[in-house]
Amino acid sequence: MVADMFLPTQKVLDFPITALRFEDQIQTIIQWAIARESRSVCVANVHMLMEAHWNPDFADVLQNSDMVTPDGMPLVWMMRRMGSRYQDRVAGMDIFVKTCQYAQTHNLSVFFVGSQTEILAKMQARLGQEFPKLKIAGMEPIPFRPLTETEDEILVNKINSSGAGIVWVSLGCPKQEKWIAQHKGKIRSVMIGVGGVFPVYAGIQKRAPRIIRDLGLEWLYRWIQEPRRLWRRYATTIPVFIWLAAKQLLLSSRIAGVFLNTTVE
Repeated sequence: MVADMFLPTQKVLDFPITALRFEDQIQTIIQWAIARESRSVCVANVHMLMEAHWNPDFADVLQNSDMVTPDGMPLVWMMRRMGSRYQDRVAGMDIFVKTCQYAQTHNLSVFFVGSQTEILAKMQARLGQEFPKLKIAGMEPIPFRPLTETEDEILVNKINSSGAGIVWVSLGCPKQEKWIAQHKGKIRSVMIGVGGVFPVYAGIQKRAPRIIRDLGLEWLYRWIQEPRRLWRRYATTIPVFIWLAAKQLLLSSRIAGVFLNTTVE
């Protein structure tokens, strides 16, 4: 086992987001995977933080995760304002691609849980082209319903016996994060929830151009692609997040002002 290391965090709303540069977060994941540690990684955006804000059980999942990466640009901007000046975005697709790149050079195998057979097949074909030396330990599309205890035990044993160092989980937020939390200590791999990555990497959906992502408008690009599914989510989460984030920034500036006046006096 690799000794536990302290990962610096920066709170956005009430949740600790891992305050490391992109490359440092990837290297941490790779170290955990080489050691076959049971670790949980949440890839956080505004939607995830608001789910945690409204749901105490899910808040515990986020609070107890080994790593919470800042996927959404609003989280990155908040972290920079709160003191992590050089924080960059650690997005799901970028984590996926970079980790697969490192996995093939470190002889690490990866396992895929969730999604649909046709999506997994298209991902496997693309991975074979882009990462020909990557070892795919297995791909398991699981049913929408909860697994029975027997089914779950079979899946856990299959993952562990495969020797996979990394398990990519695509069940959608917050289901995938809860699944990862439930299997922490059971699955000897780094489990990473990347629900939206699978269909994009498979070529079924398109990722926003970089300029759109850098402007923090990826949510709009996704909404245009899936208006019926996403309109309610964005309408309920984005305004509340803006309000809570503004309150946090205002409070932090007041505290900083009080501290500065006390120091000067």
